[in-house]
Amino acid sequence: MRLYNTATRKLDELPAPPGPIRMYFCGPTVYQRIHVGNARPFIVSMWLKRWLEHQGYDVTLVENITDINDKIYAAAPGNSAQFAADASEWYIEDTGDLGLGRPDHEPKATETVPEIVALIEELIQLDLAYPAGGDVYFRVDRYPEYGVLSGRLDEDSARNPSEEEEQSSLKESPRDFALWKGHKEGEDTSWESPWGAGRPGWHIECSAMAEKHLGPVFEIHGGGLDLVFPHHENEIAQSRGAGREFAQLWMHNGILRFGGEKMSKSLGNVITLRDALGEWGPETLLMLFLGAHWRKPMDYTDETLAAAKARADGLREVFRNPSEPGGSWGELAAALDDDFNTPEALAVMHDWRDHDLLRRGLELFGLGSLAEQEEAPAELDELAQRRATARADGDFHEADRLRKEIEAGGWEVRDVAGDSGYRLVPKA
Repeated sequence: MRLYNTATRKLDELPAPPGPIRMYFCGPTVYQRIHVGNARPFIVSMWLKRWLEHQGYDVTLVENITDINDKIYAAAPGNSAQFAADASEWYIEDTGDLGLGRPDHEPKATETVPEIVALIEELIQLDLAYPAGGDVYFRVDRYPEYGVLSGRLDEDSARNPSEEEEQSSLKESPRDFALWKGHKEGEDTSWESPWGAGRPGWHIECSAMAEKHLGPVFEIHGGGLDLVFPHHENEIAQSRGAGREFAQLWMHNGILRFGGEKMSKSLGNVITLRDALGEWGPETLLMLFLGAHWRKPMDYTDETLAAAKARADGLREVFRNPSEPGGSWGELAAALDDDFNTPEALAVMHDWRDHDLLRRGLELFGLGSLAEQEEAPAELDELAQRRATARADGDFHEADRLRKEIEAGGWEVRDVAGDSGYRLVPKA
């Protein structure tokens, strides 16, 4: 199987099954309910895990929850710990309703502080980090490969304005980023460390959580395209600076756009996953994501959602007709093994009329419910039987009246070959 690697700028081969394949995907910072765009790395990672396991790989998926962060303090001053715990539960509830299962491990930053502190101590001993006024900063200039992942190789392009705004007077260089932040007035939670009370920086949290659950080297690191710089660039500097090989292949999913712009909490143009599930349901949302290549941007609009619903309805309709032989699982496998091309896999499945084959394909993506056929109410089935009798007796007026009565009950009657001569299906 080949996947595009941001680090090498090309498609790289995964090791042969059984691997192992160890994956770390960056999860959300829990300072409000996640939006639909936040769900994309979760969906991609769960689908990829399912496919790799189907292909015989031994897969471990870790997807973290960032529950220590500046944004959480800002969202719930005086109550940050309880708010982060509540928001973590919202995230698990909302992504759980997608019906894709859970990652193997979902570590929280609050559960990993000892490992974070130990890693920072190593970086200080290696002279790659330095304490300053209760904070600890990473020396970017001491890591010569900084910027390789993102392509920001010169000093000006590798600057990060959000980092440079943070207490720049304490830093040796404006590019240095925080590994530990000393406790500040108004912050209601902190942890003890050799540098005083405080909390971890964002980037060191993921380095420590990934190593804790996957070891010093693992196969795949994933997340949204917006995390390439500075988050993932900083993770590499920390972990490889400390002597860990860290991630070998970097996957970055494209952004989700709403109204032509990136869906972003900071822009205020978000649709929460909870609201999207309530309005469209999991089948339509999963079909929307399935129809876009994971590396490409995708649009969340009424038009794209209506098209996704129509695709789901079209596949559901296959199961309302007799199964036909034909189709090849190999075509689907070829699409997914070539950079996990889900739009191509979807196109393959649309050509299938073999119920068993199609059911297998849909179940892979959490869409097995499309194969489930709802049973018509007994009273409507009785009307359909009477209609079949009327047709057999040539009483087409009565048959038409009964057909309309069935439709008023939300179902359609279709004439088919077989013992009963009819089949009832829900109205679209």
